[in-house]
Amino acid sequence: METTLEQSAILCVDDEPIILIALKQELKKQFGSEFQYEVALNANEALTVIDELVETGVNVILILSDWLMPGIKGDEFLISIHKKYPGIRSIMITGHIDETAVARVKKEAGTYAVLPKPWDPIQLMDAVRVCCNK
Repeated sequence: METTLEQSAILCVDDEPIILIALKQELKKQFGSEFQYEVALNANEALTVIDELVETGVNVILILSDWLMPGIKGDEFLISIHKKYPGIRSIMITGHIDETAVARVKKEAGTYAVLPKPWDPIQLMDAVRVCCNK
């Protein structure tokens, strides 16, 4: 793995592998090799990935997370990440909108946007650009 002075990563979290593949392809198409793209199938796996990346000096700048996942839901996951790593931005993508969870994640995790599934690629990439200062 090639490392630059400060490598930045975007993490996608969803319990559906096909969604992770689509998100990663969309990001790569838009940003190429500008970022390292990581995926996780649930919140616990995502937490491990983030901790490992941080330990190796990779700057995790953004998490794209589903809301409805087995175990820890996306809002709880993003709030706990925000407490541990306040510099990581987040976007929640969900097919199941829970208004209470949306309000909570925006307030307590500073989540930039909550987008519906299927997402609009332009809307998603615009949100990613804002979060990554691009």
